[in-house]
Order: sequence, then C-alpha cells, then structure tokens
Amino acid sequence: MATLSGEPPIIIAHRGASGERPEHTLASYTLAIEQGADFIEPDLVLTKDGVLVARHENEISETTDVADRPEFAGRKTVKTIDGQRLEGWFTEDFTLAELKTLRAKERLPQLRAANAAYDGQFEIPTFEEILQLLQRQEKQRGKRIGVYPETKHPSYFKALGLSHDEPMLKLLEQYGYAGKADPVFIQSFEVGNLIALHSKTDIRLVQLVASESGPPDIDGQTYAAMVTAAGLEKIATYADGLGPSKDMVIDRNLLGQLEAPSGLVEAAHKAGLVVHPWTFRRENYFLPADFKCGIDPREPGDLQGEIRAYMAAGVDGLFSDNPGIAVTAIER
Repeated sequence: MATLSGEPPIIIAHRGASGERPEHTLASYTLAIEQGADFIEPDLVLTKDGVLVARHENEISETTDVADRPEFAGRKTVKTIDGQRLEGWFTEDFTLAELKTLRAKERLPQLRAANAAYDGQFEIPTFEEILQLLQRQEKQRGKRIGVYPETKHPSYFKALGLSHDEPMLKLLEQYGYAGKADPVFIQSFEVGNLIALHSKTDIRLVQLVASESGPPDIDGQTYAAMVTAAGLEKIATYADGLGPSKDMVIDRNLLGQLEAPSGLVEAAHKAGLVVHPWTFRRENYFLPADFKCGIDPREPGDLQGEIRAYMAAGVDGLFSDNPGIAVTAIER
C-alpha cells in the first residue's frame, strides 16, 4: 500500500451510512458499522443548554421537520455564520429537550428517494448517545470501532459562550477515546481550535481543507497556501492529518474525467501527515465522468473504481456515504 503506514486505507462512514439512511441518525451509524466501516463521523453542534448533538449544520431546516412544527415557527431567524447569511432554525436556539421532539429527514431527497421513506422515524442523537452506541457495538462485535467527530463552527459557538472542546474531550475520555493509540480523530476546517486542542489532548487531529476559500477563523489565509510544502509543515506542528476535498488529490478535466494525482498525498506524507479525502458517493451525480453508469444522476455508478484510483494515489483513508461499497473496494 502507498499509504503512510503501509496499511490499507481506513473507511470513515460520512455521517454514517448516509447514502442509505438519513444522515446523523443512530440508524445511519448502526448500518455503517454493520457494513464494516472503521470509523463513523458525527458532525457536532451545540444546543442552547450546551449539549453536543450530531447535525451537518446548526441550521436544521434541511435535516429535520422543524419547518413543519408550528410550535417553533417563531424561532425562524436570520444569522450570519462564517460570513454566510442563513435563514432558518438553529440548534443553539433550542434546548436538548426541544430538539428531541423533532425528527430527522433526508437532506437529498431528489437523489435519494429511498432514504426519504425513513423521514420522521429518527431523533437527533446526542454525542453521548453515539458513543454509547459504539460501546454496545464494540461489545457485540468484539472489536474497537472508531469515531471521527468534526467540530462545526467552533469560533461561532465560542462567541455564544458554547464550547465544543470541554464536553467533547470529557465524553471521549469517558468512553475510552483518549489518545493516539485509540481509534479517534478530531477534525475541523478552522485552525485555532485545532491548535487549542493540540495543547489539551493527545487525540489525533485533522486539518480539513477545501479547494476554495480558507479557514473562517483566519482572515486572509487560504487553504491553497496551507497545502504548499511550507503550509503542510506548519499543519504538522499541531495536527496529525489532512482532510482535503477529493478534487485536491485528483482533479477532473474539462470532460469531468479524473486526471493524474496532484502530488498532494506525497507532499503531505513527506510532512508526516495522513491524508483522508472527502466525500465518496455512489450516485452518478457525484462521480467523475469515467465512473458514471448511464445518464440518470440518481443511479449508482462505479464508486469502487473511483475509490481504487484514490487508493493508487496513496490516500490513508476516505470518507464515504456508502461505507459498504468502500469496504469492498478496499478489500479487492
């Protein structure tokens, strides 16, 4: 294997098995574990009363039935988060008890109609409930299962007096995820909170980067500058890994086909960083042109083929909405 360790890449279930169940639900995480994922990934936001819960964003109109709940109509508002104006309902305006009355729904119903059949069945899980699920599954299966939380908008929440770090680290330690030997990574698109976490914990940290823009907590900084040789060396002073958008590892040409690897993996490995790109999904809509099957954007294409191209580039792990397919691709 061309990975930094020489071992096969790890499979990280992106929001659970979110290609087959509504994302960030216990059902989605359970299915991902059943499919053989090495890690499950909860995105963490906070409630008004300071409880960590799993949602893709703190604005929850796309992933819950809050818009259909007349008792919360007055909570709809407009906020600016990381420079983006958003209208909707936000977790920090709800207590945990109130959020627990809501039900999850499919975020991409146009592409995943089968997932929408589960709308209304599942609660919003707390981070502790997710860790309890992992503990039960570990006892049942006799092996460790990894967790890969993302701190969502940590600077924004900190300004509200709500911190990710203390409750997250406390819960991780309580459930056996305390250091580099444990199957746990903490990830963030911000820089400052990773530097702060580096001084508080031995848990492995991953700097997320995208092909555009830059970290929301550093004015004028770009992700492009952060993935130069000098930038990667700086990341390695506080983090153990890099989480790039997959086009930063292998871009697409004008026809939408994969090009040659960019060299980012080799550069990151030289700095001592593992590389875990995101996100691998089976629908034609998301796949490179050379791995699509037919023209219907909803139909599955050759996700295994795409994953094998990234394995050849040396990635150390990958985020997938379809962990079962990803596991099969790695095993072949």
